[in-house]
Amino acid sequence: MDLFSQFTESPINLLPKDGTVNYYGIVLSKEQADNYYKSLLKSITWKNDEAIVFGKLIITKRKVAWYAEKPFEYSYSNRTKTALIFTKELLELKNLIEKETKETYNSCLLNLYHDGSEGMAWHSDGEKDLKKNGAIASLTLGSERKFGFKHKETKETVYKVLEHGSLLVMKDETQTHWLHRLPPTKKVHRPRINLTFRTITQ
Repeated sequence: MDLFSQFTESPINLLPKDGTVNYYGIVLSKEQADNYYKSLLKSITWKNDEAIVFGKLIITKRKVAWYAEKPFEYSYSNRTKTALIFTKELLELKNLIEKETKETYNSCLLNLYHDGSEGMAWHSDGEKDLKKNGAIASLTLGSERKFGFKHKETKETVYKVLEHGSLLVMKDETQTHWLHRLPPTKKVHRPRINLTFRTITQ
């Protein structure tokens, strides 16, 4: 079976205006998603994330990893990270996502949320290293979690549950007009891996 044979013919744009967030639904079979999940848990070099907030160094419970086609530097939350080179599994997923989304990516920021107590506050991915209005492809492996968007001016919100093996792509002016977050929840007790393929311009 083709890895992405379950793609919807026309992805759904979740946003009512001022951006594009295409939701493709579940794009991997359960067996495929399970295998990538188990492999990435073991093979990725996971580290606790660091951020400087109000001049203080904050170390998160959430773990992250930064991979790319070459050792790009990427700065966010007042910290700079140097990418490791893509693994075999990450290259497989990147190439297949590129084929289906008709976009290209040269890097991937991975997040490991150990359970529902770990999340992400409202933010937008507007770092200067990122391609302006470029696509960010978000693949979920593991526990399903609710993911939210909030318009910066109208405060209108949109939420979507992201399932194991599902794909969501943010692009166009989404980062300019919308914030997004992963709210914490007491209902989730197992890990989630989130892969966000993106394009660095340096």
